Amino acid sequence: MSEVSLDLPQHIAVIMDGNGRWAERQGRPRFVGHQKGVEVVRNVVDLCGHRGIPYLTLFAFSSENWRRPKEEVRLLTELLFSTMKSEAKRLSENGVRLRVIGDLTPFGRKVQKVIHETEELTSGNQTLNLTIAANYGGRWDV
Repeated sequence: MSEVSLDLPQHIAVIMDGNGRWAERQGRPRFVGHQKGVEVVRNVVDLCGHRGIPYLTLFAFSSENWRRPKEEVRLLTELLFSTMKSEAKRLSENGVRLRVIGDLTPFGRKVQKVIHETEELTSGNQTLNLTIAANYGGRWDV
């Protein structure tokens, strides 16, 4: 029997959609789904790093998300901030280089600062290039 070769992709892109609907189907608040999405992302980042997949792009917050209820937008923005802050050291230790693309102005200075600091902290890493698309134009940009 010949050996089967499974070539791994060099780049994986994920459109992060449906977390809120998942939570609602579970009878939970939409934000619980967004929090669960962070856990899934952490696992995907780890898996890509361990498998040698060099590029991962996450389409995480489209410009259409600004039309959601103000409280949900506030919670999503806070989740982005707190996740960046709590994961920065872990990303760096695991050789992950982070880049966030898109218009970050609407997120405010606090979020922009933590993104910039995390990008700087991880700038020399080479195990995995993680790109997060934030405030991208939805279907047109994808």
